[in-house]
Amino acid sequence: MENPGTSMQAITKVVMKGGGLIMGGRIDEMFQFHQVALNLRATRQELIASNIANADTPNYKAKDIDFTSALKGALNGSGTTLQLQATAVKHLAGDAGETVMGVPVQYRVPTQPSADGNTVDMDVERAQFADNAMRYEASVRFVSGKAKEVLAALQG
Repeated sequence: MENPGTSMQAITKVVMKGGGLIMGGRIDEMFQFHQVALNLRATRQELIASNIANADTPNYKAKDIDFTSALKGALNGSGTTLQLQATAVKHLAGDAGETVMGVPVQYRVPTQPSADGNTVDMDVERAQFADNAMRYEASVRFVSGKAKEVLAALQG
């Protein structure tokens, strides 16, 4: 059985026992940034993994996102999505392109052209994959440490 002193559910129970709804809101605010950042990092990892998986697919275009813009957009609640204009009643609603948290997915500019039109550079993808994974792990450790600090403070 899980130790009740180490879960986020326990934090919520302690906050609710004390009647401190304001405190619960502050805890949510404290972790909101990290939740958004971790979700964005996980999505970026999927994009990079897709690039690696399609390294031999002819005409595949390597994709990535601008992490900083995506994070700012997600936190501000503003996304940069383009709306297509329908000129007739029977037009279907279109999608202006793939987006991640409101930020358009971008194509990587290849450093060296390939004969089959594929723009995946495995060295770049591996480096980006490792960097993103390292930053994800650092964020997880930071959040875990903060959760332990909050729990210790709440338990006295």
